[in-house]
Amino acid sequence: MSILVDEDTRVVVQGITGGEGKFHTGQMMAYGTNVVAGAVPGKGGREVEGVPVFDTVSEAVEEEDASASVVFVPPAFAADAIFEALDTDLDLVVAITEGVPTQDMAKVKKRLSEVDTRLIGPNCPGIITPGEAKLGILPGNIFADGNVGLVSRSGTLTYQVVDNLTGRGVGQTTAIGIGGDPIIGTSFIDALELFEADEETEAVVMCGEIGGEDEEEAAAYIAEYMDTPVAGFIAGRTAPPGKRMGHAGAIVSGSGTGTAESKIDALNDAGVPVGDTPEEVADHIEDYL
Repeated sequence: MSILVDEDTRVVVQGITGGEGKFHTGQMMAYGTNVVAGAVPGKGGREVEGVPVFDTVSEAVEEEDASASVVFVPPAFAADAIFEALDTDLDLVVAITEGVPTQDMAKVKKRLSEVDTRLIGPNCPGIITPGEAKLGILPGNIFADGNVGLVSRSGTLTYQVVDNLTGRGVGQTTAIGIGGDPIIGTSFIDALELFEADEETEAVVMCGEIGGEDEEEAAAYIAEYMDTPVAGFIAGRTAPPGKRMGHAGAIVSGSGTGTAESKIDALNDAGVPVGDTPEEVADHIEDYL
């Protein structure tokens, strides 16, 4: 099985006429993703990669029965694009855009509490169910169908861990890059809950990084609610306090919270082995299986 996306997911690409939107639409379609529409204000009536473009997301949903959207819209306009998607009956919105202002995302977060639509991202690589569909920029060739779920704040770490798993013949049910910004739509706990409910996911990889307390909260959730075994990885062990490292959310406060050590300790206390390298993470997963 899979979570959130599969071969039946019907995708509308917001920003399909831009360079990134057009390129990744072609990549998603080549992978087998069912891209049924694009949505760009003022560009309705065009076609991109053979896909009809509409002026609004609501038109795309109505005319092409879209069930999910992918947002390739510049940072200044990304929140408006997300709001537009949330005003429809879409099940899922995947925001790839990096650099969305935090104050904009605070407003989006409030709106998310009022609707049933799920948001992944922003500042994320997207989501993939190997062999069925990918929404975003993930390199489909390194993934393989299997029984391991993966959730990660880092796109690069996702690719490294998956490459190690696939190289050992260990495939994946679904992989989700949730994004590294301070405010995101889908949390570790949200993803872990979905994997726990998926009968075919027999183990889960959780890749975190310094900053915030999401990983510590996820560790508490794992300890209390999960029967599915989890292996972890935490990036940023050598990062100095007070300095942002890569992602906007990857900053350790002067009080010492959000450190790699605190996250690793929390995961270990929850019975989650944490690998020092992506290879060690794959070792732990192989031990589970």
